[in-house]
Amino acid sequence: MQLLRHLYSAARLRFALFMLGLGCLSWTVLAFPLGLVLPKNWGRWVGRWMATLGFRAYIWLLHIIGLGRFDITALDRLRGAGPLILVVNHPGLLDALMVLSRLPNVTCILKASLMRNPLWGAGARLAGYIRNDLFLGAVNLAVDELHRGSQLLLFPEGTRSDPMPLGEFQVGAAYVSYRSGVPIQTLIIEQDSRFLGKGWPLLKRPDMPMHFRIRLGQRFAPPANPKAFSLTLRDYFLSELSPHHGGD
Repeated sequence: MQLLRHLYSAARLRFALFMLGLGCLSWTVLAFPLGLVLPKNWGRWVGRWMATLGFRAYIWLLHIIGLGRFDITALDRLRGAGPLILVVNHPGLLDALMVLSRLPNVTCILKASLMRNPLWGAGARLAGYIRNDLFLGAVNLAVDELHRGSQLLLFPEGTRSDPMPLGEFQVGAAYVSYRSGVPIQTLIIEQDSRFLGKGWPLLKRPDMPMHFRIRLGQRFAPPANPKAFSLTLRDYFLSELSPHHGGD
């Protein structure tokens, strides 16, 4: 019986990963030609809404097959809230998917390698996501997107949290807020598994179902000193992620 449960859990994990890859590849086949023919404004709208609908369907699938339970509807309070810089801790690879599944007018700053990835690249370019290989260029594009009315998703650690629960913060989020005059809305991700965190093998089976929660944290006004504020922001996240913190 134990062996059967193990095999069933392993099959669910592989099915979930396969469906994610299949969905992204299918969208790439459509997104690439759309990126060639649609005006940029239309392309951004189509690309972002498809990301929201596709990732929402995927989160639903993970729930149905018993891989995860997701408490992320707090994000709905930010829809229609206008330009915000969404600053989020980054424990695993599902983080961006969860945020994008609830908020349809978000642009992301992504690693340049992801913008070239055959599974993600065409959809990311269509949605107007920003590559991070040139700091000032990425900042300028992010400021333009915020002034256009978009919300901006940023992981201030720059990569998945290492060490857990939080790595060092980069200055980018604070600097974009300083340059744009747009406030920073913190989002706190809590989960009971290190699934797809830094160093987690892709096919390693977690205990299922995993539990994920995103709650809204404090909203900060644009800083006058981005470097100093980055330290303040990290201290705030550490306090929120402390095991003695009860959340809301």
